[in-house]
Amino acid sequence: DTWGGGNNPQPTSNGRSNSLNLDSVVQPLALNPWDVVLCISGTIISCENAIVVAVIFYTPAFRTPMFLLIGSLAVADFLAGLGLIFHFAFVYCIQSQVVNLITVGLLVTSFTASVGSLLAITVDRYLSLYNALTYYSERTVTRTYIMLILTWGFSICFGLLPVMGWNCLKDVSTCSIVKPLTKNNLIILSISFFMVFAVMLQLYVQICKIVCRHAHQIAVQRHFLATSHYVTTRKGISTLAVILGTFASCWLPFAIYCLLGDYTYPVLYTYMTILPATYNSMINPVIYAFRNQEIQKVLWTVCCGCFSSTMPFRSRSPSDV
Repeated sequence: DTWGGGNNPQPTSNGRSNSLNLDSVVQPLALNPWDVVLCISGTIISCENAIVVAVIFYTPAFRTPMFLLIGSLAVADFLAGLGLIFHFAFVYCIQSQVVNLITVGLLVTSFTASVGSLLAITVDRYLSLYNALTYYSERTVTRTYIMLILTWGFSICFGLLPVMGWNCLKDVSTCSIVKPLTKNNLIILSISFFMVFAVMLQLYVQICKIVCRHAHQIAVQRHFLATSHYVTTRKGISTLAVILGTFASCWLPFAIYCLLGDYTYPVLYTYMTILPATYNSMINPVIYAFRNQEIQKVLWTVCCGCFSSTMPFRSRSPSDV
């Protein structure tokens, strides 16, 4: 049972069997509508992020630290979408413990890398404002590669844990709400998430302070009206609030349930909390990629040739995106 608990398929609240059991299953499993929804979500996530990855990979102008981090986020979310699709296919077609362990490892790796990439983007945005004069330097490129290596290194390590033996297939009493992950494994992942969220919250508070200070300085220098300063500041803070609010609303329910839930709880609760978490990977391309004017130009060029492919790009800092 990749998302829920129990030794054998148990009836859910709607009377259908729990289709996510990884223990030996002989007869075909009844199709669970929650699995169908997750598979559809995975398909949408994969398509969205595949577009972002292709645009960044095939556009030389996007080989900058900012776009490398956005590309890392898109790759992580793309793999998460594939993981959801593979999960559905393997549960209902192959029904192999080994294959499902690999799928779970892929999902853990991709979602961890997605959250880690969001943290790296937040750090990059903060430093682009805090050290605006030295941001465009070799140090920034080096720092970006270090963040990417650390993000994917930790994510791969977390993903390998269930595959390498840290799972509850042999002892169901150690299972978490996300079988075959153990309770301790999921607690570590949840605590890591809360630490990332706390750091992101602190950084965005500092970003808001810097934005307010810069807006006030510009208003004083250019003799703008107080209302213009207020509108500019409110727009910047609203954007940051939407970014952080979306992240929190998607992941917090699942992270909290991971700490409080038990493998004996109905699998319906796991589905209801993990589905919003997958929506974060669906929303990320809209927030971090499709809002970017340079990426929009490339997409319009590919779709209808509205812009010249040789059109120069305006260099923008991460704080503009």
